[in-house]
Amino acid sequence: MSSPINKIELRNLNLEDYLELKTSMVDAYSDEGIDDLYWNKTEIKRLLKVFPQGQLVILVDDVVVGAALSIIVDEKRITMNHTYNQITANGMFTTHSEKGTVLYGIDVFIHPNYRGLRLGRRLYDARKEMCENLNLRAIVFAGRMPNYSQYSKELTPRQYIEKVKNKEIHDPVISFQLNNDFHIEKLMRNYLEGDRYSKEYAVLLEWNNILYDPESSIINTRKSVIRLGLIQWQMRPLNNLEEFFDQAEFFIDAVSGYESDFATFPELFIAPLMADYNHLSESEAIREITKFTPAIHNKFQEFAISYNINIITGSMPLLEDGVLYNVGFLCKRDGTSEMYRKIHITPNERLYWGMQGGSVIQTFDTDCGKIGIIICYDVEFPELSRLLGEQGMEILFVPYLTDTQNGYTRVRNCAQARAIENECYVAITGCVGNLPKVNNMDIQFGQAAVFTPSDFAFPTNGVKAEATPNTEMTLIVDVDLNLLKELHEHGSVRIKKDRRNDLYSLKAK
Repeated sequence: MSSPINKIELRNLNLEDYLELKTSMVDAYSDEGIDDLYWNKTEIKRLLKVFPQGQLVILVDDVVVGAALSIIVDEKRITMNHTYNQITANGMFTTHSEKGTVLYGIDVFIHPNYRGLRLGRRLYDARKEMCENLNLRAIVFAGRMPNYSQYSKELTPRQYIEKVKNKEIHDPVISFQLNNDFHIEKLMRNYLEGDRYSKEYAVLLEWNNILYDPESSIINTRKSVIRLGLIQWQMRPLNNLEEFFDQAEFFIDAVSGYESDFATFPELFIAPLMADYNHLSESEAIREITKFTPAIHNKFQEFAISYNINIITGSMPLLEDGVLYNVGFLCKRDGTSEMYRKIHITPNERLYWGMQGGSVIQTFDTDCGKIGIIICYDVEFPELSRLLGEQGMEILFVPYLTDTQNGYTRVRNCAQARAIENECYVAITGCVGNLPKVNNMDIQFGQAAVFTPSDFAFPTNGVKAEATPNTEMTLIVDVDLNLLKELHEHGSVRIKKDRRNDLYSLKAK
């Protein structure tokens, strides 16, 4: 390329572009060892009739210098061995199906005079955007191996592909595709007749659409942006259970009024109910308030339905077969509920209350994706969150109760680490203020927050939002689950993908 470029344009192909398209295609393929390969005008007319939005061209100073042509096919067609002529029906394109789930790339080329300008990447990015907009599962095509003829006497096709994957050999087609997030599915023989540079071999390559929704119904479609309502609860004396319900309902009403999908309460926020039993020992007092747990569970389930919100009830004590647990409930707006238990018990909980830890490690399916819920001290054990992450957790909720800033700092820093390690959102909320006349629960320190992974799509410091410390308030935060999918596949680092499971693994007993 000798002259300067004034304008680059990417748009859909028109039939009027045909002569320029043909010229660029002939020059592109003759430069790669294939002579007289081009689509005739009748074939292009058919292609534009069956799938006009799938045909892209790139222009430099109003001249077509490259194109990306495609059809939609049924997935069964790509699982079978096929040739170029078979997948295109010899230029009739009867293989195109509006009911298909795969965008099949039948051609892509850049005129040799305009290579090195990343124009091919523009075409591929536009193809990916098309795939997402049409809600197709993947982009698939057979990539040529134009450098294979140089190595065919010493390497089999599979050996050649492995060396290209390991960057020992550069192949202008396959190397480009691997760098563009495509992965190799299989080797294909006799794909393109006359491709002497590739010895008529090709590699079936695939790019998966992480936003693909196989159940794309208008009603009950799962949202990608989820609104979290975190309640930073002020400890205060309460005369009875009804006063507790009134205060809880006030906050549920408030966060649901802002159309939050979740309302999250802190750990042991029902502690004010122990005031009537302060004359007893700590272990006896907390066992007395376990009698309120069933009523609280039922009431919060009513709130979840009436306010159309999923409620994470923080935690409360539960006495089961004489054993004291620290538990909470996920009360869903569909009328169902599930229990979670604190797994790791602090020395203080064990000493003063005689609590024991639960033994079930699980995630929960909700209408807003898969979530994990762990309680306070649990977040300081990275193995637990890792196991939840491997189960597909997208948001981790951590209700906590910390009396000093030291304890809060442990919870906060560990929660932030869990967001990075597991490429998920982590939401924490706790109690604040003082609670006189309740032994072992007199002071609290808290600051609700939502943490994110650390990459360009997220806040630089990994903090999506945080509340004012030690002040009763709500924190309402939107999180985008699609950003997590993008991070998993295309992040600066890909922690979930790059773990060396060949060297170490983690599993629950």
